[in-house]
This record gives sequence, C-alpha cells and structure tokens, in this order.
Amino acid sequence: MVETKVQPGSSQTADSSDEEKNEEEKIEARPANKFLCNPCEENNKHQEEIEKILRRLHLKDQHQRMLSSEDFIKIGPPVNQTNQILEKEIVFTFLQRLMMLDYRARYITNQSKEDHIHPMDVQMAIFHCSDSFLRQKMITKLSQCQYALPLLFPDPVTANIVSPLWTFRQISKSWKICTKKEDSSTVKMKSMPIYKAKTPLVSFFRLASLPVSKSQLMNTLINDRHNTFFHRDCPGSTKSHNFMDGVAEIAWYCPAGKSNDFFNDCVAFCNLHGDSLEMVKQREILTKKSSVIIILVQTLEMSQESKAIISMLLKSSKPLIILSADNDCSAVEVTPQKYKLGLKERSQSDVSKELKEMIRKILSGPHKLFQLKTMEKMTNEVRVDEEAEACQNGKTAAMKLVALIRKMDIAKIKEVFLPCQGPLWYEWCKINKELYHLKGEIEQEKAHKTQQLMELRQKQCDVSNSELMKLFTESLKSLPTNEYFLKWTQILIDAVSTDYLSSILQKYDETWSEVLALKKKDNKSEELIKKQAELEQLSKLIQSATFGLEHMFREMGQIYEAHKSLEKPAEGQQAEWTKYPELAADLMIKGHPMELMDGDAGHVPLIWISSLIQEVIKKLGDQRVFVLSVLGLQSSGKSTMLNAMFGLEFAVSAGRCTKGAYMQLVKLSEEIQKDYRFDYILVVDTEGLRALELAGNATLHHDNELATFVVGLGNLTLINIFGENPAHMQDILQIVVQAFMRMKKVKLSSSCVFVHQNVTDIAAAEKNMDGKRRLQEKLDAMTQLAAEEEGCAFECFSDVIAFNVQEDVKYFAQLWEGSPPMAPPNPGYSESVQELKASILSKASDSDGILLSHFGTKIQDLWNALINEHFVFSFKNTQEIAVYRELEVQYGNWTWALRSEMLNVENQLYTKVEKGQLGKVELTDLSKEISNKYEEVMKKMTAYFNDNQNKEMLVQWQGRFENKIKGFHDDIVRDVKRKLNEVIQQKNARTKLDDKKGVFENKLLQQSKELAHKLKCLQKYEEEKKAQFNNVWSHWVKELTLDTKPIENIYLEKDQFNILLDLGVEPKLIHDSKKSQRYKNLSETLDYSDYITAKENSGGAMEKFKRLSVFNEQKHVRSFIKEVEKKCLDALKSKPVATRGYTSTYLSDMAQIIIKHIKAFESGRDYVFKKEFTVDLSLFVFGNAESWLLNSHKTYKDNNDVHTYLETKKNEYYSIFQSYCKGSSSAVVFGETMCKNLKASAVAAVCNKTAVNIASEIKGRVPAFNGNRVNLEKYLLKNMAEKEDFKSFITYIRDPRKQLEAFIKEEVKKNMFKNSEAQKIIRKNVEDIRRAIGQALFEATEDAEKKKGDIEMWVKEFSTKVGPILTIDTISCENFKDINNFDFLKEEMEKGLKIITEEMINLSLNEVNKCRQRPEQILIDQLCNCCWETCPFCAAVCTNTIMDHSPDKHSALFHRPAGIIGRCNIGTDELTVELCTTAVASDGSFYPECDSESPVLYKEYPTAGERYAAWSITPDGSMLPYWKWFVCHFQEELEKHYKMKFHGRGEIPQQWKLISKKDAIDSLDRM
Repeated sequence: MVETKVQPGSSQTADSSDEEKNEEEKIEARPANKFLCNPCEENNKHQEEIEKILRRLHLKDQHQRMLSSEDFIKIGPPVNQTNQILEKEIVFTFLQRLMMLDYRARYITNQSKEDHIHPMDVQMAIFHCSDSFLRQKMITKLSQCQYALPLLFPDPVTANIVSPLWTFRQISKSWKICTKKEDSSTVKMKSMPIYKAKTPLVSFFRLASLPVSKSQLMNTLINDRHNTFFHRDCPGSTKSHNFMDGVAEIAWYCPAGKSNDFFNDCVAFCNLHGDSLEMVKQREILTKKSSVIIILVQTLEMSQESKAIISMLLKSSKPLIILSADNDCSAVEVTPQKYKLGLKERSQSDVSKELKEMIRKILSGPHKLFQLKTMEKMTNEVRVDEEAEACQNGKTAAMKLVALIRKMDIAKIKEVFLPCQGPLWYEWCKINKELYHLKGEIEQEKAHKTQQLMELRQKQCDVSNSELMKLFTESLKSLPTNEYFLKWTQILIDAVSTDYLSSILQKYDETWSEVLALKKKDNKSEELIKKQAELEQLSKLIQSATFGLEHMFREMGQIYEAHKSLEKPAEGQQAEWTKYPELAADLMIKGHPMELMDGDAGHVPLIWISSLIQEVIKKLGDQRVFVLSVLGLQSSGKSTMLNAMFGLEFAVSAGRCTKGAYMQLVKLSEEIQKDYRFDYILVVDTEGLRALELAGNATLHHDNELATFVVGLGNLTLINIFGENPAHMQDILQIVVQAFMRMKKVKLSSSCVFVHQNVTDIAAAEKNMDGKRRLQEKLDAMTQLAAEEEGCAFECFSDVIAFNVQEDVKYFAQLWEGSPPMAPPNPGYSESVQELKASILSKASDSDGILLSHFGTKIQDLWNALINEHFVFSFKNTQEIAVYRELEVQYGNWTWALRSEMLNVENQLYTKVEKGQLGKVELTDLSKEISNKYEEVMKKMTAYFNDNQNKEMLVQWQGRFENKIKGFHDDIVRDVKRKLNEVIQQKNARTKLDDKKGVFENKLLQQSKELAHKLKCLQKYEEEKKAQFNNVWSHWVKELTLDTKPIENIYLEKDQFNILLDLGVEPKLIHDSKKSQRYKNLSETLDYSDYITAKENSGGAMEKFKRLSVFNEQKHVRSFIKEVEKKCLDALKSKPVATRGYTSTYLSDMAQIIIKHIKAFESGRDYVFKKEFTVDLSLFVFGNAESWLLNSHKTYKDNNDVHTYLETKKNEYYSIFQSYCKGSSSAVVFGETMCKNLKASAVAAVCNKTAVNIASEIKGRVPAFNGNRVNLEKYLLKNMAEKEDFKSFITYIRDPRKQLEAFIKEEVKKNMFKNSEAQKIIRKNVEDIRRAIGQALFEATEDAEKKKGDIEMWVKEFSTKVGPILTIDTISCENFKDINNFDFLKEEMEKGLKIITEEMINLSLNEVNKCRQRPEQILIDQLCNCCWETCPFCAAVCTNTIMDHSPDKHSALFHRPAGIIGRCNIGTDELTVELCTTAVASDGSFYPECDSESPVLYKEYPTAGERYAAWSITPDGSMLPYWKWFVCHFQEELEKHYKMKFHGRGEIPQQWKLISKKDAIDSLDRM
C-alpha cells in the first residue's frame, strides 16, 4: 500500500543550495555522454577514468539520448556466447545475455591491448547511461539472476547519493516459512513485490582496507554456490574499479520452507562497497535502516575515526557484529546484542556458520524491519529516482485511479468498474457461439439471437462510462510519457491485490493437495465432491480477483466493440471510444503485449482486434511480420522462454499466468533486416493447454480451439513440452497434430519446432537421439489417431507438415541451477534460448512472413471457422479470396486482350476468304497472327505473379492460370479457324453460282446498255422506263435460268408432325400440345408431377414426387430438360445445313437423342414419363432449333440459288440502265458501280471494326464489365432491384445465364446509344477506311498510267490495294474496255467516295448491331465464359470467373433463402426461409436426395455426395440483406408463383421486414 505521495523536487539534502538543486534537475534530464562535462576539480583523475571507460564502451557517443529498452528489444545479430568480447560489442552483448537470464553476462571481459574493464564497471556504466525503463528492466533481470542490486549509489557528476527505488518496483519475491509445532510443521507461502516486503536488513561495512573479501563472505550467508555479490576472486575481476566505491548493493535471502534453510524468513543483506570511513552518508542511511550491522576491520586496534564509529554503534541499541581480520577468537557476545568474531586462520565456512547463528539469534528477538519503499521518504538525505517529473506525473495519475479501488473488495473491482467484460460479454460470447448451433426454425432463431446480441451491446454501451475507465483513458491520452503511468498503475494494482490473491492461492494449493490425497483413497466420496466444489469456487475467486492492465485494455476493447456494433454516431463522451484503437496501437508499437484472445471468455473480440491492427498499419505502414506462436502445457515455461528470447514482458508469475493469447511486436534491427523479407516478428503467447484451473469445466474442445487458432496464425509454432516423459506429452501431441492437420486441409502452410524443457542432461547425444526417436513415434501414432477423427488418410507426421526430427526438436536445460527460490538461472538455459532463437531466425529467413493487413483478416477467418466447430468445412480464407478475385480481374483483362486481338485478325482474314485469296485456314497461321499479343500477355502475367506483393499467395495458382491462358488462346484460335473454314465451305459450295456470275453480269450489262440506248427517248418518263426495264428484266432472268431449278423453302412444322407420328405418338397428343402451347415453357414449368406415372411396385412414388414440390427431383427434371436441349442443339449445329441445305433427317436424329435420354433418365427412378412429356420435350427442342435451321437454310439458299442471286442484282442493273439512259460515259457508269460495291464492303468493314472497338470501350468504361464475375453479379442484382421486375428475378433464379445475357445486352444498348463515344469511334474508323480507299485509288491510277495499262489492270491493282480491309465484288470489264482516262475515273470515284463517307459518318448504331461482329455478342462471349454451376441448396450460381476452375471448389457470394427457388418444408406448403450459409453453421440436418434413407448434418454437407462436396459454403454471420429484402418485397408474387405460402415454420422473420431496398442494394457493395 503506497501511503505517501511525494511531490517532485519537494525536498533536497540539507546543505544544498538552489543552484545545486537546479543542477540536479539538469542532471536528471541530461543524456549519458553529458554527465561528465563539468568534473569536480578534486576528482579529476577519477572522472578521467570514468570518461575513458565510457569511451571504450562506446557509451560516450550516445548522440544526445539515453540507452532505452527499445534499443535492446530489437532482434539483432547472434549474441556472442564467449566471455572475450570486442569493446564496442560489450554493451550490446551484456544486455542481450542479461535479457536471456545468462548470469555469466557479468563476467564478460574485453579483447583489448589495454587492461580489461572491471565487470562491475561495465554493469554500472550501462546502468548510468540507461533511461529509467531500461534500468528497471536491467535490475529486474539481475534480480532473476540472483545478483545483488544497487540500493544506493553516488551520482558520477554531483556525487549526490541516489536511491533507484523505481528500478525495484517490478521485482517480486516468493518464499516459504516453515513453522514447527510439536511433532508437526506447517509451511506458509509468501509472495509479494519486494518493495513492500518488511524484512530484517543486515548491512555489512568495511572500515579501511582488508585482506579478506567482505562480498565473498556475504555470499556464503545467502547462496554458497553463487556469487550474489561480485568479489575479488570472480572471473574478470581487476585490482581497480571506478564505479563501485560508495555503491550499496542489496540482496534477499528467501527460504524454501525446508529444514536446511539458512534463515526461516526472508532476510535482506546490504553490502556497502569501498571504505565506509569515506562513505559517510551511505553508512549513516544504512545504519538507520538496518536490523543488524556487521563491521569488518583489520584489527581491533584501529584508527581514531574507526574507533569513533564503532564506539557510537556499541552505544546504540542496534545489534552489532564486529569481524576482526587479525583475531582468531570465536563468537563472543560482548554486551547484549553486541558480538565480535575473529577471522584469522578460520575457514570461510566456519565463519559463515557462526555468523548465521549470531544473526539467527539476533533476529529471533525483537528487531527493526526494513521496507524498501520507505526510501521514498528519504528525499532529504538522498535523491530518489522516482522524483523525476514524468515519473511523478505518472504516479499521481495512477494513484488517482487506484484510489477508486483501494478500499474495495478485490473480487468486486471488475464487476463495478469493468462491467463490459463481465457477464454481459460472457453472455454475448455464449449467444454468438449459439448462432453456430441453431436448431428448429433456424432463421427465426438466428434473427432472435441477433436481436439479443444487439441488446447486450446496448447494455454494454449504457454501463461503459465508469470513472475508472475515464481516468485510465484520459491519462493514456494526456500524459506525454504514458509508460510511467502504465507501470505505476500495474505496480499499485498489484500492491492492492497481492495479499488477497496470495492467500487465495495458498488456500487453493492446500485444497488441491487434499483433493489429490482423497482421489487416491476414494474417487467418489462425499468429502471429495465437497472439496472439488470448494476448489471450483476458489478458481472463480482467483479469476475475479486477478486484476491488471490487461483487464483495462480488454474493457477498452469491449467499449469500442459495443459502440461500433451499434453503428451509432459518436457524440459527447461517447466520442472517446473512437480513439481507443489508436491508443492501443501506439502502445503495441512500443512493445506492449496486447490481448488477442480473451482467456476468461474464450473468445476473440474481432471488431477490436481488426481496428487495432488497422491503426498499427496506419502508423507503421502495411509491414510484413513473421508470426511466431507458442503452445504448451500450463507452467511449462512458454512465457519465460519468450521473455528470455526477445526481452518481452509476458506474465509469468504464479496467479498471473497467461490467459487466452497475447501478441507483441518485436522489430528487426537495421543490421540484420537486409537478410529477411519482413520487418517484425509478431510473437503470440498462449495460456497453457489443459490448464489446472480449467480442469473442472473445460473440455478437449477448448484446447483444440486454442491450438488450431495459434497454429493457424503462426508462420512457425513452438511446441513447448516440459520434461521428457511421453506421458506428459500425450496430452498435447494429439491436439497439436490435429491442429496442423486442419491447416493442411485448408491450405495454410505451418511449420513447427518442438522444445523439450527441463531436460536434465542435454549433452548426452545418445539420450537425445532416443528421445527424438520416441517423439517421432509418438507423433506418427498421434497422426493416425487424429487422421481418423479428421477423416484423412495420413500415416505419419511428415505427411502433414514438413518436419525434420533432427533439426526441429530442441532440448532445453532446466531453468534453475539448483532449487528455487535462491537458485540462479541455469546458463545452459540461456544457451538453449540463444540456439533456439538462431534456429527460428534461420527458418524465418526463408519466409516472406505475412502483411499485417493479411494477418488481421487471417485472425477473423480462423476464429469464424473455429466457432463453427467444423473448422475445415467452414474455414474461409478472406485474404486469399480477395487476392483470387483480383487475379480474376487480371485474368479477364488478359483474355480480353487476346480476344479483341483475335477479333481483329478474324476481320482481316474474313476479307481474304471472301475474295478467294485464302482456301484454307490452319491453326499455325492463326497462332502466328496472334503470337505477339500472346507473348505480351504472358509477360504481363509473369510480371504480375512475380512482382505482386501477394506473390507468395499467388504462386499456388500461377501454373494453373498459365495453363488457362494457353487453353483460352487455343480455344479462340480453334473457334476462329472453325468460323473461317465455315465461310470457306460456304464459298466453295457456291462455286457453280460464282462461275455463272461473270456470264450473267456481262449479258446483263450489255443488255442494260442496249436497252438504255433504245429507250433514250423515254428519258423524261421514269415510270414508263421502269416498267419497260422490269418487263425486260423478267425476260432476261427467265432466259438466264432456263436450265436451273430454284431451291425450295422448308416447312418444319409438317416435318416435326411426321417425325412424332413415326415415333408412335397419337396425332391428338401433338395437336393438344400445339394448341395449348404448354411445351414452349417446359424448362420453366413449376411442377412436373402431371408428366410422370409410377412404375409397377413403386407405390407412393407420386406422393413422394409431389411432396418434394419444385425442389430436388423437380429440379433434376428441369436440369434434364436443359441438358437434352443442349445435346440436341449441339448435334444439330454440327450438320452442314448452311453449305448443303436442310433435310428432315436432322429432326429425326434429334428425336432419337430425346428418346434415348428419356430412357436413361427413367432407368434410375421409380417413375416413368408419360407420352405427353415426350411430345412436349420434342416440340420444345424442335422449337428452339427452328430459328437456327431457318437461318442456316437461308444462308444456303442465298449462296446457291440463281434466282435469289439475280433478284439481288436487279437494283444494281437498273442503276446502270439509268446512267446509260442519261448518256453517262462508261467511266462514269463504271465509277458509280464500283462505288456502290465499295459502299457495302466499307460499311461492313466499318461496322465490324466499330463493334470490336465499342465492345472494348464499353468493357473499360462500364463498372459492371471491368471487374471479375462477382463484380458483374453485383451490378446485375442491383439492376434487378432498381427495376423491381419480378419476371426478371424469376428468369435469373431459373436461368441465371439468360438473365445475365439480357443485362449485358441492355447495358450495351444503353451505353451505345446514349454515349457520344460510339459516334467518335465510327468517325475514326470511317476516316481510316476513306484514307485507305483514297490511297488505293491514287496508287492504282498511278500504276495503270505508268504501265499504260487498261481497265482490267486498273481494277486488279485497285482490288489488291484495298484487299486487306475490303471485300468488293469485282465488275466485269468486258463492256468498259473503252475506258482509258484513269484520272477521270479516279475523280469520279472520289466523288462517289465522298458521298459514301458522309453516309457512313452518319451510320446508325443499329447497323453496327446487324453486322457479323456485334458488341453485345462479343461481350457476352467474354463475360459469360465463366462457371454456371449452382448451389445444391439454394441454386445460387457459382461466381468464379473461370469456367473450369478445378481443383478450386464452387462458391457463391450471394446465397439466398431456399424458398426463392420454391423449396418448401417437407410435406407442407410452407416455403422455407432457410439460408444455406446459416444452415451449415447450425445443428440441423437434411436429406441429400429424395430417396435418401438417412439425413446428413448441415455442418457435414460435403459428405452428402459429389455435388455437395464440390461446393464451399462457409457460415456467414452477416445479414445478407439483399435476398431477404427480395423475399419480403415480392412475398405475394413468390407465393402466387409457387402456389405456396411463407407461413408456419416458413414465416418470414420480423427483422427481415425492416430491410429497405436501399439497404439491400448498399449491402452488395459491402460483400
């Protein structure tokens, strides 16, 4: 209990002036290298020596700052384990080895030509040059090493005496007091902060110089096997030292409660170094404080000054022992409590023995007690380090806070001041976990529990404004050095709770011993049950009484989560909670551990952790971290090991062991950062598995959960095992193996190192080999056990994880060198720590670590999967999904680049085919045309995989996507080859017609010319002229086609009727179906039960079918219809209708396919289809094939029918006729005819090129089209919601591809016709064509004139020049041989070209849509080339961008209530509101098929069959508002459509009805 409040600088030594006071204040804030600037003249030589030491230790150049803890928590180069160190490395090595609890750090000496520096000068020089936090850490570690600590020391600058009370504040000591009563003895345990302990103080002074070592003698009183006080015979000792004279060191003897204890209670020993005659102030202070004073003198015949001191002490009431070096007398009590003892020719053990007896005798009577914290009251005599202003501010703030709880019942503190983390939080966690165990009406239950969660959050908000938390958070924000505040808060809280907690722990220990004893006698006795209940009660008391900073940070987290969950705007006092993550992030960056999993609630506060990590990212950037986690049994030394390895501060003391999991950032030093691909190591420490206090109420599940969580988080997991006994390992190994197995199944890479602690003989290689062999055997055995439980086929541990038993098993020496509490740490332990650290860093050097942002999402993924309890089935790697989605976007860009290039190639080659310049298209030719673009895409893809910041995650898909791009390339090349070869086949098929064209054209041209000359007189009578031409034209056509029969039209309806009759179908059935038109919507029919009849001996088949309504079997029938339709159309489209014409055999072939598939479908079922179904399915398929057949036959007729061809030429020859009638020259007529032919070809070229350009422009600009499939799906759903068109929704639900194609067409139309960009594209393409034609005219004319060619040569040259871009029907030159003025012809054609250009610039976009390449079809081909599999529960479509994405499972972002597709509760008309993402987290079950005999748990849905196993459906706790809004908004329409109701068990939850359309649409952006 801290009762005195010390104001900073309130008092000084009695003789100090104001100047001295100011000087002291300056010294306090002065950096290490400055405190020797003004040495006192009388101490010049001493000060020079001190400066020299600082310079040699490289401490004099600290660049205006003190050494800090942060300098040494960083992970640096390996620590030198020898005692011969370079001077520049001494400071680093000393501190690093001290942090690792290597007590040999004190014996480091320097490799130098100069005398080596005294070890204690090294220690004190570092101490003087350190800030107060590093000093505190140093002293704490020195105490753990069982070394004496500086209680008083002279300031090297002012010579003022300083008491470093602050440095003792974190030291706790435990000891046991054995009390004997008659024949029995009782042992009482004490544990407390050492500054609070009231103990006897035995002080040793030396007067003048002595041949014997005072420090050595003192060591024999405390620990005769350890040099608690450094003495002249210690390694590295030198004759002279510069920092130790005047230093008073203190150490405590703590008994173990055994008969051989030196003293039966804790005793403090103080050693004043140097000649006490000169250390007046220190001697006087210690004399006042001591219980016993022991003075060492050379002789009893001493100097006057010595005599005066001894005389004064003899007269005082203070017990005194005088040790004389030149006297050999035994212990003599001169006067009461005044002793003398000779040292001459006496062994040290004898002297020690007698001294102990004297001290015990003195302490057995009344004596003064010393309490370290009383030093804070001695500010008149010494300068206490806690007087520093920052320290005092921190203390004042902490005392205000602790004043609130000081007089309270310790067990009530958390209940009163930290209400958010108590029952409200526990209840929230309980209900949240229940969301994954829903039963009955799961959506109703989920809505109810969600409402409860929000109410609990509201209650947390209502009670979140406690005075304690206000003070705590205000101090964190306002204090410039809040680390003092935090340290003081923990110190003062510990002071309040220590006594209470210590007594409970003592009682717990006694009760536990009684329980163990009773278990040996009788496992079922009433007394045992009573004691176990008592033990449980004590466990709860311990939990409620344990109170520290971690609980206040936990409260901050819960306050933040509560307000954040309610999404209320911050106002007034509530605004404070928004700053909490930033406050915590600042502390985490400084190295404070932060709670990751609440150990009391057994839950991860995801909202808080996510915000905390985001704040760390804001401050540090998205740094890469290597996550090191640790697992082990309780009290197996995990936290101690981590603290020693990295200088951390995880809780290790009894009663404050780690609960849950904590994380702490450790930075890599600049010296080694270049060797690693990450910036920090993030250490995750966990509570012990099978912790004792959880034994009564925690199950294997708790340990499994924790193990899976930390193994999943860690890049490397340390498995800590205490001892070598396999029985001790049994508890942990199966849990660990199972955790690693789960990681493998969800594709998370993990590695591990096993650490055996407390191994007695780590040097015995043979023993270690045997131990490793046994561990390997055990791991393999545990693997087989865990494999059975997890349903895997692993035989040995190395099947699960890369594991080398030789390298990945480490043996640690036992922590203590002897028996606690006086045993120092074993140096072998620190060596083991160093070796393990080197091994960890070696493994880490091969790792990329993980981005902090990815770590944040990984925490959420792991925890969400864990609370579902079916980890493997429910794990969703959010970060991996995000990376994959981005990869899908890139894949879309790469495939689009190839597709658009291939379309351009197709357009170019199409022109050649039409002109007859290409007789066959080969794959190699097409590949060559696209090779440059393909190489460019492959380079971009390689760069993406190699340079992306997520490359370590992307690598798993690289090979697959490279193959996908190659496959896509091959597919589009084959597709273009097929299309062009079809064009070639069609061209070849019309060879006969093409051969006749020349003859026809010559005759028609000649006859047109002659008719025009005859009818020149009728020039003014246009109608008469036209009538004359029509009359003559009919005569010409009849004459030209005299020997040619026209190709007839086809009559499909008649053929369909005859084919069905041939199948044995009654005419009435066909007429009825045609009349009712029911066959047209066969694939959309809701209920197929009217189409089926039960097989013999299949009673109840109809009832079963009807019971299933439109789900399951109905769904199968619908899928069957679509499948048959596709197979028939595919078969039909393989027929050469466009090149050879139609025959009714093609329909007959389709009918046979239909019959064959119907029989196959019926064979596995207990019902058959009626004839009506065969009729309707046949007519449905025939109807869908009709348009393709008619179009293909038209193509055949257009290409091969002479009558059709001549009819298309009529207008052309009428124009020629008119021109001749007007008296135009041959050149004019020829130019006009050429321009008309050019126009058709130019328009086609412009349209085809424009179509590709517009498609590319729309894809890049329209947000729906420039992402991945998920993005496209979002925009489609938004579009449907905005229109509120129920029919569109039903189309989407039944046939998502059809609705998506409609959406693409709509978007293309909207963006084509409402955007000026399309007209710009047309203008550019028209200009390109115009320029090309103009250039061809110029070059053809120039060549013809140069070579004095004729019109045939001109036409040939012109056709060649425009050949790459245009296909023109050449004109027979037979009737134009009189043309020889080619410049005139060029001018005439340029006039015509100008008119054509003007017309094309104003080209309608509708014309573009009629061309061979249509923008909408181009985008449909690109965007719909994806996966179309649907969820087996709700029929949601898979949103993977790639068609065949195996081995990745199907997944959908937007699952929906199954009632949307007509699913109902079995045997009812109740449409279900069940969502599969909720169901897979529930305890419910389902029947996979209609004939399934037994149900399958939803949580184990992948075991229900192949179509279920192919899907990844992860539990989703989100609201998924979109489809819930849809169900509510279209409830009546859905009920009418399915002829069922949302009632009974399918009643819509009230919460759903609160969702607005805006909420539904906005929710899509959050997915």
